[in-house]
Amino acid sequence: MTTTAPAGRNRWIGLIGISLAVALIIVDSTIVNVAVPSIVRDLTLSSTEVQWVQESYTLVFAATLLVWGALADRYGRRRILLTGTALFLLASVLCAVSPTGALLIGARVVQGIGGAMMLPTTLSLINATFTGRERGIAFAVWGSTIGGMAAVGPLLGGWLTTAFSWRWAFGINLPIGLAIIALVVLFVPESRGEHTTGVDWVGALLTTVGFGLLAFGLIEGRQYGWWTSLRPLSIGSWSWSAPLSPIPVAFAVCAIALVVFVVRAQRRTRAGRPSLIDPGLFSISGFRNGNVAALIVSLGEFGILLSLPIWLQNVLGYSALQTGLVLLGLAVGSFAASGLSVGLPARIGAVGVVRIGIAAEIVGIGLVVSPTTGWPALVAFLFVYGFGVGLATAQLTGVVLADVPVRRSGEGSGISSTARQVGSALGIAVLGTVLFVSAGNALGDRLTDQGLPTAAADQLVNVVVESAGGAIGQLAAAPDTAAVADAAKTAFSDGTSFAAYVAAGFLVVGLLATLALPNRRPDPVGRAADPAAVS
Repeated sequence: MTTTAPAGRNRWIGLIGISLAVALIIVDSTIVNVAVPSIVRDLTLSSTEVQWVQESYTLVFAATLLVWGALADRYGRRRILLTGTALFLLASVLCAVSPTGALLIGARVVQGIGGAMMLPTTLSLINATFTGRERGIAFAVWGSTIGGMAAVGPLLGGWLTTAFSWRWAFGINLPIGLAIIALVVLFVPESRGEHTTGVDWVGALLTTVGFGLLAFGLIEGRQYGWWTSLRPLSIGSWSWSAPLSPIPVAFAVCAIALVVFVVRAQRRTRAGRPSLIDPGLFSISGFRNGNVAALIVSLGEFGILLSLPIWLQNVLGYSALQTGLVLLGLAVGSFAASGLSVGLPARIGAVGVVRIGIAAEIVGIGLVVSPTTGWPALVAFLFVYGFGVGLATAQLTGVVLADVPVRRSGEGSGISSTARQVGSALGIAVLGTVLFVSAGNALGDRLTDQGLPTAAADQLVNVVVESAGGAIGQLAAAPDTAAVADAAKTAFSDGTSFAAYVAAGFLVVGLLATLALPNRRPDPVGRAADPAAVS
């Protein structure tokens, strides 16, 4: 392993650069959501192009995380982080000046590659730079940044889009990215793992195809149908119009690619040949069980950010900026947790902190959602939820990587990040389905009770659900459909509440999954106070 430890406070200044890199990734994955209506009006995008503007970044990001984590161990973690940041900035500029939807989608793909290069290297650099109690503090800052920035993104996007233009939602990345590059170059040391001969490019291709298709299927299943096609899939001049949905085909190819990858990795490792991942990492109980817990927790952890903005804007009538201000409660709670998480692991262990954090998330996500819910109650609940995210995310990440050899930290970080991304994609798919199906069913029942014919009720339900509630305002403005709008508001409130409860259920399962994790208090200079606890 090659690394040069930074002296004194320099490593903490370097942590600012690493945290800014995480912030840039998380903000960009959420900032676009509130800018989409303006992008559609400016570039006259089709519905298909709108979907790809939002999803192309996520798909490429999730598909290549594992690849870049392993390559960072080989070629240098700081080098990959800096290269990814430069690529991300270039793509952001292209997004900001894009004259067409096609160029914007292409630039978002490049952004996804840059982001995937950045995220696992931030984790592995922290793991390689800090030890003992300081590592716990650094991971606390990292985790709080993720939780906080997930809420700051919509606020920043709403303000920039409202006050200036949607193009500034991408242009803001340039000064932040330049600051990241300066801080990382000056204050973050290079580190890499021990070299092995060759690169497993076939393994890289298999994981990219496998995780890319998995993310695609999870995200787009509701749109295209889980089994029977609901609409044709078009990519450029190519189109899928068969009765069978492309989603089960994507899942089948994904399963084949990942099974071949695992079998191939085991054979290459036994033969002493280079492989993208070492299956032996999963013999480490904390790493194996921690990734399982992280995946399950991710199913529900950010699910509230899927349904709340829709409910706040389309039911309560908040603007994009007002929605961002309400969600700021989550960010404040997340950042507040970082102070408490500094000394708490030494008293109750890192896993103990994770459990407290998940419990706080469960309490916070139990929102009492109704068309008359006031913003003070929402902010209070979101603060509690964000506080839990700030505690749980950082400490769970530390638990996962605690016993991973530093020379394999890029690989371990890539696996950990991939597990979270798969969990998040699955959570979005499940909670999105719960939200829209339950809201549609509730609205249909209410309209039927009002005496509307079934055909007319179904048509109105389709209009409201397909617009994600965006049609409620138009229905409320017309006297003849005001009663329909009231029913739709109540139905979407019920759906949002139901989705929140399902997300809380995932978090309960994740809390139970942490019972399989070894709970050790950090040693001031070492990795754990009780190495024998590793099983």
